[in-house]
Amino acid sequence: MATEYEPALGRIPIRHLAPQVPENRWPSKAFAGEVVPFEATVFREGHDLLGVQLLLTDPVGQTATYRMRPIAPGTDRWRAEAQLPTEGTWTWKIRAFNDDWATWLHNAEIKIPARVDVDLMVLMGSQLLARAGTRKVVKDAAAAFADASITPDAKLAIAQDPKLTAAIDARPLASLTTESETLAIRVERARAGLGSWYEFFPRSEGAKRAKDGTWTSGTFRTAARRLPAVAEMGFDVLYLPPIHPIGHQFRKGPNNTLVTQPGDPGSPWAIGSADGGHDTVHPDLGTIKDFTYFLGQAKKAGLEVALDFALQASPDHPWVTEHPEWFTTLPDGTIAFAENPPKKYQDIYPINFDNDPSGIRAEVLRLLRYWIGLGVRIFRVDNPHTKPLRFWELVLHEINEEYPDVVFLAEAFTRPAMLYSLAQVGFQQSYTYFTWRNTKEELAEFFTSISHETSAFLRPNLFVNTPDILTEYLQFGGVPAYRIRAGLAATASPSWGVYAGFELFEHVARPGSEENIDNEKYEYKQRDWATAEKNGVSLAPYLTTLNLIRAAHPALRQLRNLDVHWSDDDSIFVYSKYLDGAYIEGGETDALIIVANVDPHSVRETTVHLDLSRIGLESDARFTVRDLLTGERFEWGADNYVRLDAFTQPMHILHVEYPKGKS
Repeated sequence: MATEYEPALGRIPIRHLAPQVPENRWPSKAFAGEVVPFEATVFREGHDLLGVQLLLTDPVGQTATYRMRPIAPGTDRWRAEAQLPTEGTWTWKIRAFNDDWATWLHNAEIKIPARVDVDLMVLMGSQLLARAGTRKVVKDAAAAFADASITPDAKLAIAQDPKLTAAIDARPLASLTTESETLAIRVERARAGLGSWYEFFPRSEGAKRAKDGTWTSGTFRTAARRLPAVAEMGFDVLYLPPIHPIGHQFRKGPNNTLVTQPGDPGSPWAIGSADGGHDTVHPDLGTIKDFTYFLGQAKKAGLEVALDFALQASPDHPWVTEHPEWFTTLPDGTIAFAENPPKKYQDIYPINFDNDPSGIRAEVLRLLRYWIGLGVRIFRVDNPHTKPLRFWELVLHEINEEYPDVVFLAEAFTRPAMLYSLAQVGFQQSYTYFTWRNTKEELAEFFTSISHETSAFLRPNLFVNTPDILTEYLQFGGVPAYRIRAGLAATASPSWGVYAGFELFEHVARPGSEENIDNEKYEYKQRDWATAEKNGVSLAPYLTTLNLIRAAHPALRQLRNLDVHWSDDDSIFVYSKYLDGAYIEGGETDALIIVANVDPHSVRETTVHLDLSRIGLESDARFTVRDLLTGERFEWGADNYVRLDAFTQPMHILHVEYPKGKS
């Protein structure tokens, strides 16, 4: 006898739930305090009206119910937003039902005025009110419907009373109730999705050059003196490149040359020497005690330290002799060095994760636990896309089960499938393609993608530059390019980052590459921060302003609330960030409109067109905006003239000053 077929759908179809990771193999993500839109496609046959609810259960088992609303006529797509304040695993599902009261009221509003089935409609209304409970507003309506002296038109008016509608909506009159599958969403600490990052090389902070050209390295102690200045700019995460001993074999010289001179420090990513490996600090920087002092000084300044975690080795690393099986031996007996054609890294041996996967994983877990034990809670992982995805899934799961507050940032400059999968298996944040998205069209597509299409699992950290990335836009765009890129990054994503030297407009590239000339990866870098600021040639005050704006405006500390608008000019890019007052302490709605001239070489005049519904206003609203960069105020509406001179003011960051009473 054939097994009875079990339909995949309930009585009312509920499909395409969001947020979820494609294939639903892992939980979707949020960070504490994030406002998350929950959506589903819900429909049924016929013309009866539906009710749809979100049932959201927090980590301690308390369930809240949210009424969902249709968001696009004709699509059957429903949405409710909820703020997730606490860390842990939340669960949620969708409940759909035939809304008997709304269906009756819709029909009654047509039939009673038309004098069609009037008595029947009144009788059906009475029966529904009898199901609606004993609340006073319901009892009063039921009594009116039973009173033969009250006309059908008057009874319809009673049924349309907003107080009655609200009472019934609170406890809907439902039939054919159907529930979806249950999905999980993992809420991590706020730093997992929110932060302003600053990168510097500790060996350069306090480094001194003698008259004979030799250098004395900076140390953790001298680098600690730079921490207050970083914090004063409003940054809250300090990222350090590798701090471990550096190999001597095949050590790279200035500008990645194979020729070194005595005293050349080499690349910090060529990890390991006779002084130790990944669980050791470079003796030039100090000792482990000095490193813990540095961590303490950072904490005093309000900074968290992110440590680079690069799974690779120099030819001098202890692993090479203790675990030669962890590397790839070529037919000629040599060990394969790292390559990213046309780049070659003769000073680095990549690990072969297939030779001893369990042994390598055990060592990696040991190393992570060691640095976590010293107080590190953030790791920036170098080139994770060159390691097996399964390896990361296992490692991240084990570490985050043991230490839920640890954050991993993936330096995942790679193809979309790998970039997205790294995020899905557990990386809390990721580098992105932002540095190569420069035109209005590119930025519109990219910002829409990170805020809506991939936000269930990918948290973008928009670094404006790195030691390896100095794009043509920055090389040839001058000071305006630096202002534009920083302004875009700081306002588009809750997490953004800057590598030291950006403030000083370091824009000269090594010929034929996107890297800075005299790259700090291979040599010490002395920067005179104080003189630059004194002479007004530092971008530090501007970066400070951006971070102050971020701190003051909760809409900028959300990811999923970005909407792209329009302009009549190919280089004027417009977007908004909006957060309803219901999610803000004090209850004041926060919205910003960012208008950027993304051509750093021109003056642009155009008309900007806004969808005011995206910032909570009617289409004909008039309102005041204040430019948070200049203090100027403008009266705006749906269509507005703008003039942006790339050389003096390449962008507006406009705060919407809502009419009195708007919340």
